[in-house]
Amino acid sequence: MKRRPPSRPPSRRKASPASRHGGGGKLRIIGGEYRRRLLPILDSPGLRPTPDRIRETLFNWLTAVTPGARVLDLYAGTGALGLEALSRGARQAVFVERAPAVAAVLEANLATLEAAGRVEIADTLAFLDRAATPFALVFLDPPFRQGLAEPSCAALEAHGWLTEDAFIYLETERELMPRVPVTWQLQREVRAGDGTGRLYRRTSSS
Repeated sequence: MKRRPPSRPPSRRKASPASRHGGGGKLRIIGGEYRRRLLPILDSPGLRPTPDRIRETLFNWLTAVTPGARVLDLYAGTGALGLEALSRGARQAVFVERAPAVAAVLEANLATLEAAGRVEIADTLAFLDRAATPFALVFLDPPFRQGLAEPSCAALEAHGWLTEDAFIYLETERELMPRVPVTWQLQREVRAGDGTGRLYRRTSSS
């Protein structure tokens, strides 16, 4: 979905589009209100949007879930999933990205679209340690092979970030079968480049 940095997860945020940051590629919104819009993305090692085919598959699964949802996009990178959700009717999206330059481009893209989103420049695990407001839809795409998937899932569950029936999309390296909270039930699975995307639904622990 986004990036695979060598040392630790980057994140994405504001500023004038990618030209100010040494150039980059384009992110295409594939459905909804902003369909076919092309947005600049930073040319940064390991930073790439979730492929169109995977996004199309994922949002077909989420057709009934996305409209009106509050969305949390963690390790946001280009923000491809959160932006796609906003295009398809999500009420609000919060993007968490650690790298200021990457976050700057994402913030500029939100301004261009006049979309209801905001960017938090923060380490994701530190962000999840804060007081939480529950989200109905969470996208989680940590850098591969840095041991971040399982603690991020645990923090989402432990600190009240999820509504009772939230959906969580988790993308990991292909060889990893992540341990997730017992309240999460696997709904769908898709191969995503060199990784695997899994969609979970949270159920009541009672």
